[in-house]
Amino acid sequence: MKNNGKNSRGSVNARTKRALDLLVSVPVFIMTLPIQAATAAAVFASMGRPVLFRQERPGLDGKSFELVKFRSMHEVDASKGRVDDASRLTRVGRFIRSTSLDELPTLVNILKGDMSLVGPRPLRMKYLKRYTSEQARRHLVRPGLTGLAQVSGRNGITWERRFVLDTYYVDNQSLWFDIKILAKTVQVVLAREGVSEEGQATMTEFLGSSDEKIAEAKLQKIGMTSDFLADLRTLLSRVFGRSTNGASHN
Repeated sequence: MKNNGKNSRGSVNARTKRALDLLVSVPVFIMTLPIQAATAAAVFASMGRPVLFRQERPGLDGKSFELVKFRSMHEVDASKGRVDDASRLTRVGRFIRSTSLDELPTLVNILKGDMSLVGPRPLRMKYLKRYTSEQARRHLVRPGLTGLAQVSGRNGITWERRFVLDTYYVDNQSLWFDIKILAKTVQVVLAREGVSEEGQATMTEFLGSSDEKIAEAKLQKIGMTSDFLADLRTLLSRVFGRSTNGASHN
């Protein structure tokens, strides 16, 4: 009976999470269609076809699905010096990545049920065999368009720290936690924080973790548990260009 009750609560949580996904992603997808059309035109003008980037990524339980985003890089072409992310990334690509416009087509993955609004980001299929057993727990939930790691430093933090945050989310997920992360995401996108790793055009490849790096990542506190109202005031301040509490900052 105890197991049945646990499964029932998990089922309700999954249905609630799916309802939130659809409640948010359907209107956002429709409202952003003009923006998506303009972005597609800009990508086509700067790089030609294809406009969309498609790649197999691991989803729930590590099962693969096709992730869809706007293309931000040229294909590898040694004859033109396009051999790494820095040389392949275009001006348009750099802009749509910093503003997260490249992620808008990924809403289709959410509508299809491949992904959720909030969860660990879907990475590369080849990373599956490089995770520790603890890091692999990030695949116990559907991957997300945004997640705890994305609002806690995005690509500006180490791989090990990202995975600590991912598994923390797995263990502490709730509807309220998702709402907090979504609100924080808007703030991070507006500030264009952590778009790339320091000294890199994007993020270096994950090659596996040493025990030392894992231990160091675990020592850091989880900052997303801070005051939601303080985050909301900061967000509104960025949107309207002024403090929302009417008081000067000390």
